[in-house]
Amino acid sequence: MNSEFQKEQIRVASVTQVITEEMKKMEDETVKSKNEVVHIRRHFWDEVKVNTETFDDYLETIINLRQEAQVLSVSQSIHNHAAKRLSTLRRMQEVPYFGRIDFLEEGELAKEHIYIGIASLSDSSGEDFLIYDWRAPISSVYYDYQPGAVQYQTPGGTVYGSLEKKWQYLCRGGSLQSMFDTSLTIGDEILQQVLGEGTGKQMHNIVATIQQDQNQIIRFDHKRLLIVHGAAGSGKTSAALQRIAYLLYKYRDSLNADQIILFSPNSMFSSYVSNVLPELGEENMQQVTFQEYLNHHLSKKFHVENPYEQLEYILTAEKSPSYNARLASIRFKASTAFFEAIQAYRLSLELSGMLFKDIIFRGKAIVTAQEIAERFYEHDTELRFHNRLEKLQDWLLKKITTTQKAERKQQWVQEGIELLSDADYHKARIYLAKKRGYKREEIAEYEVEPAALAKLIIQRKFKPFRKQIRDFRFIDFKGIYKQIFIDSQALKHWGKGETPVELAAICQTTIEMLAEDKLFYEDATPFLLLQELIQDFQSNSAIKHIVVDEAQDYSPFQFEFLRRLFPAAKMTVLGDFNQAIFAHASDKVNFHTLSSLYGPDETELINLAKSYRSTKPIIEFTRRLIPNGANIIPFERDGDRPELKQVTDAYELHSSIKLKVAELQARGFHSIAIICKSAEESIKAYESLSSIDQIILVKSNAIEYEQGVVVVPAYMSKGIEFDAVIIYNASGQVYADESLRKLFYTACTRAMHYLQLYSVGAPSKFLRDVLSAGVIEA
Repeated sequence: MNSEFQKEQIRVASVTQVITEEMKKMEDETVKSKNEVVHIRRHFWDEVKVNTETFDDYLETIINLRQEAQVLSVSQSIHNHAAKRLSTLRRMQEVPYFGRIDFLEEGELAKEHIYIGIASLSDSSGEDFLIYDWRAPISSVYYDYQPGAVQYQTPGGTVYGSLEKKWQYLCRGGSLQSMFDTSLTIGDEILQQVLGEGTGKQMHNIVATIQQDQNQIIRFDHKRLLIVHGAAGSGKTSAALQRIAYLLYKYRDSLNADQIILFSPNSMFSSYVSNVLPELGEENMQQVTFQEYLNHHLSKKFHVENPYEQLEYILTAEKSPSYNARLASIRFKASTAFFEAIQAYRLSLELSGMLFKDIIFRGKAIVTAQEIAERFYEHDTELRFHNRLEKLQDWLLKKITTTQKAERKQQWVQEGIELLSDADYHKARIYLAKKRGYKREEIAEYEVEPAALAKLIIQRKFKPFRKQIRDFRFIDFKGIYKQIFIDSQALKHWGKGETPVELAAICQTTIEMLAEDKLFYEDATPFLLLQELIQDFQSNSAIKHIVVDEAQDYSPFQFEFLRRLFPAAKMTVLGDFNQAIFAHASDKVNFHTLSSLYGPDETELINLAKSYRSTKPIIEFTRRLIPNGANIIPFERDGDRPELKQVTDAYELHSSIKLKVAELQARGFHSIAIICKSAEESIKAYESLSSIDQIILVKSNAIEYEQGVVVVPAYMSKGIEFDAVIIYNASGQVYADESLRKLFYTACTRAMHYLQLYSVGAPSKFLRDVLSAGVIEA
């Protein structure tokens, strides 16, 4: 083994030297290409002669512009490619590769040594691979097989052979520290070391430790919908990000990062995962939260409640008289029954019910809402709904044109001319002169015609009205949505009878919110869907793949909306229904129901049962908190048993937490989370623990994940892991209702290495089984 290790040390040094030499070439190429881009930008207009005197001159100018723009685009592409390759090489210089397979292809006499890293590397001749990209077809053998008969897929077909040996390497600083023959060692030595390390501000790539089930997710590419259901800490998100990197590699000629969207649970999570793709030499895909999408389309009209405000209400307003009705409203408006009701209601609008707004100019109606409604329902009724609206737009635009002509001789026009500032008059004069065909040097000779100036002023006054009509802002969308809740009997009809007993209270509350220009979170997607169905769905066919993380927090309604919004996209959905903490979650809604989005033939479900994040003692504890926890398989990594300490009052609680934080910091834990049930409890805890050095309160609008000692509501900690977790108050008073079990489970599963629970008074009933099982120190 020593001779083998020395031989491999020499090879690592040799490969590192090749990387260093290629880096030098890339550095020179990057500088050269950057200078070319700067030069082209600086002298762009020197190469383009702008001449628009005749059509031929204009055409020649356009051709010259396109040619120069193309030259610039090519130079920028060369520079970006060189810069990206240089960034990858710098990472490879630190860790050239992490694995090796000894592979004997069927029909060949000699086996090959295949070394695997984050990117490919050839020798100086360019003929032999020194390192294979982890996404290359042959690299799948490393992740999927132990020694023995193997096969892998290539564009040319299936390759068969034998895996003689599989090695794992631990390289740091360009030198080999250790290597393992995985056919001889027990367990995953590299994975043990990686999981034993502390957390950082950002998630890192896992290409060196991808497991077989995760590799199945990464390389799956047969159907439109991939559903990944996995236990907390099973590597769902990591595998999905590697999946994006794999797809960008495999389809590099037809897919780019701008055509992929990741729907994240919150902005802090987006920051946490933002480094994974750049580490692999790929550009980041678009990242957005569903709330950001809603705000983009609705915030100009309404104050839109966010999901955390909704959840905070659910967690803290149990004594409110409207609490049960609100819960029923959330569940009903998240259902497929309400989705179908919205569609049925839209169809009913073809016969009656469309509401419009008066178009007012200078205090008088150009056309009233009633006139618009009469026009819509009395003309062009044989056309499709959207074509009727287009015809209505044309009619309204003609009304605007007629009004413009009638206004030319009105006194306000003359007053508008007289009130023009010198600057505005000068701009108008230049505009009118150019419109009359005057050249730049002739503009001084142009005499402004009063009639032309009056016409220009009128056109500019009416321009917003034309935009309003083209954007369908003459439609009263708020009134149309409100109508759904005015007649509860009609709503029952549209929803095919699947309505809650609290329907009357739901309708009344919704109407009151709309009157204040507010939308509950559960109303935002239905409102947007109805608006889109009326004005013709503005789908985005440019997006080819979407990834939805923490999918258990989405309603069936929202998934239907996403499917319609991105009709050309494949979808990867990740989640864990044991962490379904929102009020719309129920046992009737699970990932199996999502197969209806594209049909069972276009849907694949992969289950990840093994959890890697936490130590085995923590997983043995957390899996007993949920009914189906026995299915969760802990990774063999030892550690301390979770601890529960019962205290008598708040003073003892805060004193104990301060001592525990100091102890954990002394043990070298860098990220410590004090997890509370709600934002309300987090604020109180933060104020009481403010003497802890540099303690941070995480709020729902946090943009970046901060490492250190953080106080955080349980629902904001989802998707993030910490070296150590302190459950602020696991008492029966705080975690009393069964509906909080999954929230409690979510909080506890954030811990990688250490979990401490405190309880002011008797602990929650959720801890009865774990206390009797002896998997927690008490």
